[in-house]
Amino acid sequence: MYYDQSKADKVVKFISGLRHVKGRQWANRPFTFIPWQEKDVIRPFFGTMNDDGTRQYRTCYIEVPKKNGKSELASAVANYCLFADGELGAEVYAAAGDLEQASIVFNSAEAMVRMNPVLYERSQIIPSRKRIVVARTNSVFIALSKEHLTKHGFNPSCIVIDELHTHKKRDMYDVLVEGTDAAREQQVVFIITTAGIFDKNSIAWEVHDYALKVQAGIIEDPTFLPVIYSAPDDADWGSEQVWKDANPSLGHILDIKNLRDHYEQIKHVPARQNNFRRLRLDQWVSQITRWMPMEYWDVCNKGPINIEALRGRKCWAGLDLATTTDICAFVLVFKPEEDDGDYVIVPYFWIPDEAMQDRARKDNVPYDMWVRSGLIEATPGNVIDYAFIIQTISDCAEMFDIQEIAFDRWGATKIVQDLKDMGFEPAYDTTGKELDDGRHLIQFGQGFGSMSSPTKELLNLALSKRLSHGGNPVLRWMADNAVVITDPAGNIKPDKGKSVEKIDGIVATIMGLDRAMGGAGGEDLLSQIYGNGEGTFAV
Repeated sequence: MYYDQSKADKVVKFISGLRHVKGRQWANRPFTFIPWQEKDVIRPFFGTMNDDGTRQYRTCYIEVPKKNGKSELASAVANYCLFADGELGAEVYAAAGDLEQASIVFNSAEAMVRMNPVLYERSQIIPSRKRIVVARTNSVFIALSKEHLTKHGFNPSCIVIDELHTHKKRDMYDVLVEGTDAAREQQVVFIITTAGIFDKNSIAWEVHDYALKVQAGIIEDPTFLPVIYSAPDDADWGSEQVWKDANPSLGHILDIKNLRDHYEQIKHVPARQNNFRRLRLDQWVSQITRWMPMEYWDVCNKGPINIEALRGRKCWAGLDLATTTDICAFVLVFKPEEDDGDYVIVPYFWIPDEAMQDRARKDNVPYDMWVRSGLIEATPGNVIDYAFIIQTISDCAEMFDIQEIAFDRWGATKIVQDLKDMGFEPAYDTTGKELDDGRHLIQFGQGFGSMSSPTKELLNLALSKRLSHGGNPVLRWMADNAVVITDPAGNIKPDKGKSVEKIDGIVATIMGLDRAMGGAGGEDLLSQIYGNGEGTFAV
């Protein structure tokens, strides 16, 4: 391996002869490299050679926040590979999940060609087909979407994959990259993306994780060049120094005033914070619509819950049975004894032992550690044995004064009968009259009407630091996973389908909190965030 400066100089010279196509201050001016583009990308990628004189790197993975100039750089590289890389019959593809996204890189490249008289004379541009043809070398540049995958035979010399995090499936990546990697001696794979939603099963996360491991030296792959600018997960995302470290084009094409303005708009609006972290700091996040700001949740860890101090106190419970092959949750909610006191949360969790071992291995979630720590109870077999849940509820009923248990009616028929046998009765008689005496079972709907007010109130309690949950790591994980959706009236509720991982403990907490509040949630501190009465977020 050696560095050939003349090879790198050739690419730098070609790209410098192009013109920028976007931005009030940049459009139609000669292409000027931002330092990181030349130093971290172009020179190492095109100048690092194998002993036989071929390029060492085949893949360049660039992950930076938006507005850092990655798309124009990719367009310039695509043009170099089309016109100047010395490849006869070059096939250059700008690929994305849909044609509109693929056209972003292509359109910039096309504009660069139109502004360069030499390149324009040598090529034929076919806008309707998103194609540039160079007849003298029998080369072509095509904008490609997944709809084209079954219509072409591919022998790419250069592949630009734009915003990999938007690819819902891996088929395009597999066809273009995995399926053609031996077709050309010096194939260029140029992947550009901003961080996406944390999903272990996505191709974006797979490549991101691979790039991190190559960067850290965990995986040895001399053909793969990772270039990643991002803020650490535990960084202070309101720090301007963190912004500067994560945005290599800050002060060049990105104005820090724009970041300041954006931050001021969202710093008190949890629903918008994850987009800032993802798009501005390149942090992979659990969901787009951030429900719970975890810094507020963590402040509500006020030390271990003193169970003995709660003995005999009234409480209300939520029971989320989910599915017998996954996690079930039972959460007790204790009202404050003083007007300005805390709501205390005490959760219990169950998982089938066989599912626990499988998920801990596949999903990298520490179920096994949580089980060993007593935070989750693993029941024998591959389905949850409800007898373990009934026993825990019975033990709690002896220790605490459980007023009501709210439950989702889905899949609860058997355990509801067991709870009735334990002395819990329906809250209403057959005529619909509410019964005041005794311990009650509440069938709790999962729609907006039932869930919205307590969902808002749980966030309200966290923001006002009137929640005490003892720092339970399972419940914290679920709070960080939770996604909320909104209806046209501005009501919200957690959505299990959109949440990347489990949220059963949060759902159970919301149900128990609703009953503790007498079925009436609070919105005062949150009306400016969620409920503007017009069916939209008031942001």
